[in-house]
Amino acid sequence: MFGTSQSARAQFLDKARQAREERRGQKEKERAAVQIQAVARGFLCRCRLQRDIRKEIDEFFDTIDPTGANKRSALSLFKIARKLLFIFRAREDELRFGMLCRCILSSMEPENEPKVWYVSLALSKELTVLWIKQIKDILWICCKYLKYLKPDILQDSKLISLYLTLLVNFTDTSTWKIVRGKGESLRPTMNHLCANIMGHLNQNGLYPVLQILLRNGLARSRPSLTRGMLAASFTLASRPVIAAHFSDNLLRPFLIHIMSVPAFVAHLSMLAPKRLVVLEYHDFLRKFILFLSRRDQCVDVCECLEGSHTLCLLGNIIHLGYLSSRVLEEETKHFVKVLIEMLSYCQQYVSLKRSNLTHWHPVLGWFSQSVDYGLNESMPLLTKQLQYLWGVRVIRILFRDILSKKLLENPEASHVVATPSTSPPNSLPVKSLFKRAFQKSSSVRNILKPIGGKRVDSPEVQKVCNVCVLYQTALTTLTQIRLQILTGLTYLDELLPKLWAFICELGPQGGLKLFLECLNSDNEDSKRLLAMLTLFCDCSRHLITILDDIEVYEEQISFKVEELVTISSFLNTFIFKMLWDGLLDNAKPETLELFFSVHGWLMVLYERDCRRRFAPDDHWLRKDLKLSVLFQELEKDRKRAHLILQFIPHVIPHKNRVLLFRNMVIKEKEKLGLVETSSASPHVTHITIRRSRMLEDGYEQLRQLSQNAMKGVIRVKFVNDLGVDEAGIDQDGVFKEFLEEIIKRVFDPALNLFKTTSGDERLYPSPTSYIHENYLQLFEFVGKMLGKAVYEGIVVDVPFASFFLSQLLGHHHSIFYSSVDELPSLDAEFYKNLTSIKRYDGDISDLGLTLSYDEDVMGQLVCHELIPGGKTIPVTNENKISYIHLMAHFRMHTQIKNQTAALISGFRSIIKSEWIRMFSTPELQRLISGDNAEIDLEDLKKHTVYYGGFHGSHRVIIWLWDILANDFTPDERAMFLKFVTSCSRPPLLGFAYLKPPFSIRCVEVSDDQDTGDTLGSVLRGFFTIRKKEPGGRLPTSSTCFNLLKLPNYSKKSILREKLRYAISMNTGFELS
Repeated sequence: MFGTSQSARAQFLDKARQAREERRGQKEKERAAVQIQAVARGFLCRCRLQRDIRKEIDEFFDTIDPTGANKRSALSLFKIARKLLFIFRAREDELRFGMLCRCILSSMEPENEPKVWYVSLALSKELTVLWIKQIKDILWICCKYLKYLKPDILQDSKLISLYLTLLVNFTDTSTWKIVRGKGESLRPTMNHLCANIMGHLNQNGLYPVLQILLRNGLARSRPSLTRGMLAASFTLASRPVIAAHFSDNLLRPFLIHIMSVPAFVAHLSMLAPKRLVVLEYHDFLRKFILFLSRRDQCVDVCECLEGSHTLCLLGNIIHLGYLSSRVLEEETKHFVKVLIEMLSYCQQYVSLKRSNLTHWHPVLGWFSQSVDYGLNESMPLLTKQLQYLWGVRVIRILFRDILSKKLLENPEASHVVATPSTSPPNSLPVKSLFKRAFQKSSSVRNILKPIGGKRVDSPEVQKVCNVCVLYQTALTTLTQIRLQILTGLTYLDELLPKLWAFICELGPQGGLKLFLECLNSDNEDSKRLLAMLTLFCDCSRHLITILDDIEVYEEQISFKVEELVTISSFLNTFIFKMLWDGLLDNAKPETLELFFSVHGWLMVLYERDCRRRFAPDDHWLRKDLKLSVLFQELEKDRKRAHLILQFIPHVIPHKNRVLLFRNMVIKEKEKLGLVETSSASPHVTHITIRRSRMLEDGYEQLRQLSQNAMKGVIRVKFVNDLGVDEAGIDQDGVFKEFLEEIIKRVFDPALNLFKTTSGDERLYPSPTSYIHENYLQLFEFVGKMLGKAVYEGIVVDVPFASFFLSQLLGHHHSIFYSSVDELPSLDAEFYKNLTSIKRYDGDISDLGLTLSYDEDVMGQLVCHELIPGGKTIPVTNENKISYIHLMAHFRMHTQIKNQTAALISGFRSIIKSEWIRMFSTPELQRLISGDNAEIDLEDLKKHTVYYGGFHGSHRVIIWLWDILANDFTPDERAMFLKFVTSCSRPPLLGFAYLKPPFSIRCVEVSDDQDTGDTLGSVLRGFFTIRKKEPGGRLPTSSTCFNLLKLPNYSKKSILREKLRYAISMNTGFELS
């Protein structure tokens, strides 16, 4: 009973609770419905109100006569503006807002109608505050629209012009008629009002708005902003700064947002030049420079802008400096400081290589900050602005301290006699008057040499050093226009010699000691001095690289030849000291940069001297370098000795370098087991060669050999035309003959693997050698055989063209290599014709040239384009220098690049590239073909071996040496040497290194009857006993053994006659 009542009670309570919840839910629904209805009614009411207001506004604007006949009062305009602002939506009310702006502007135009002037409401006590708020709102809406409008769209362009006009009109009282005449007393109040409005706009972000507008309209190849828009934008931007008397708070946003617009000043000068007058009148540039000269301010601005936009700001400041010479002269110190700071900021993000963290910038190269690719279209204009920094006007201002000085004149000096040139001076066209005038003055000035005497802490030196730091920073930051900078700095012929004169005056002893001391110092003064030296070297190297031989040796542009001697001595000593004193060990980046700049300039001068001498004999050697010490350190593998060998091998005498080369070869042979020892013999490769097919057999059998086998011992067995093995045992002699014969055949121009240059007939790969099957494999084989000859010390009489030897050394990969400089070694006449184009004073397009080269190839005219589409691109005065370099590069590289690459590949498989880097181009030729010096008969006599009864005191031998010394000319002595050894030049290290040694053998019979020496023949030869008179026989030779076979002549005259005939008829070249 009790349990049942409990259950009923629970059910009753549950039903009551559910009922309460239902009632509560119903009430919530009713309340929600009331709220929804209220919101909906409110929304509908507002929509109705907005519709009514918009209708009223539309009716108001519809009743306005465009001609201005029915002028509405300012009050009515104010009221309708309040209503529009009350219900304003940007997209929906854009047209209405435009109409309002036009009405406000038109209300300001009537004369003597204060009630119509919209601005007159500012004078109403009741409406002043409301009017100020209204105009602020209207102007800020104008700014908001400016952010999104596109100047390149016609309709948007009209609206931009409208909003800018409104902003300009209501931020300055100059157009307000209310302040004219009797209203002049109102001007201070109205000016204060404008300042208030402008402050409001600035506070809300006027400058970022203008930045967006200017970038949208200017950061493109063709600006879309009109003259009026640009002028209005500049006016709006400059008003707050001027009004605030250039306070830091406003200068900063002006620099960040306005002056960082790409090429802003350039566009102003083109579209609105009158605005530049405002810049100059208010001394904007000076204010910018002084503001940014405070390092914290400059860093702050740069960090806000980041790299791409910092560069734009830099370009605009440089452009202003170019336009304001007076300010630049007065503020040089601060101007240079600011530019260094900004370039240094950009430099820290410039990367030498691509990575996942870098982006490509067309001026800075790989850049580790984000790059705004929207600026790419404006890069040409920005680059043009940057170019003003190395233009003549700015350089003259910044370097005026050294350019204003006159170089000392030497009244007794006469014109320098340069090295004779193949190009006659009278054939040169007349140069410009300025250049000729300078050349005349330079020809009588003293030779610039280190004299010392100028204190390095003087203001003058500090100023010049800072300018040099600026340009050096520009070179390392603006990596993609580096060549433009160098070209600009070298344009003034007088700058570099005067900078060298300035360097010569530094310190107590004239520069060298001072700069070496700076390397050991870490203070700022030392860094600036080293930057000056780096800049001088970079610019001078660039200048000498682009000048041809006529300009260097005859016209002597910028530097006299004697000065190049002095400079090269300075550089040579400087680099030697850096290397020998270990200054490169753990060197800082700036020290390495200095080293490579000085070394680059040094090597350009050295290579120029190797090509055409200007320095005296032994000029490049270091007398304070003890060779014994150097060789000991090389043996001990000391770093500094290897650095000397790597960077300045020319300080070591040539013969010592050849000895080093031979030692390197011997060491490698020992390492590879190619040298006979007591415990082991080297592996020998045997090949059989048919004399009738020597080249083909040699190619087939040797090209398959491994690299080590090619370097090892190769024994040759010849087979004659009958298929019978020739007699003779090859102890290097037969292989020498084989090698010489192979080289003789492959380098024969008739085979068309190689051609000869016009004039001196030197060899280089034939451009038409591709007609041979497998021609690239043939060139690789030729390279291996040439390398084998050098490897074994076998001199071969193969004269190569200088430009081809440069490629063999790898010089053409250097950034300082100039194809034009090497062109005379290929075709002197062609070089002369190209340089005449360079000097052509008229319009080069009149010659009808294109960027192409027409060549007669086996009877057919073939047109080679120097660049893609080159045959349709005319050569003009602007691109003629490029044409000359492209043409030279095509003739010497492009045409034969595959052949050259194959030959170099074969050559370097035998001879390591680092081995021959010790030698210059002419030295490499001597390494291949022997010494071009006069034959040293005493040395030859000392190292001659005698056979068959001959000895040093034998009368025939005495006659022979006397004939060679006194009766033969140098050419005949060379012919004699070639007759016996197959090469007309002596070995580089003397005849002690001739392998096999030079030998003379007494013979009694002809070669076909000769069976070798016997006891009887030796005794007869020794005692001058003849079987029969040998007067009818000629001397013969075995070039493979360097052996002269000499009959036992009875008279000296017969010996002289027969020997002269034999060497002139080339009757030798036989195998004993």
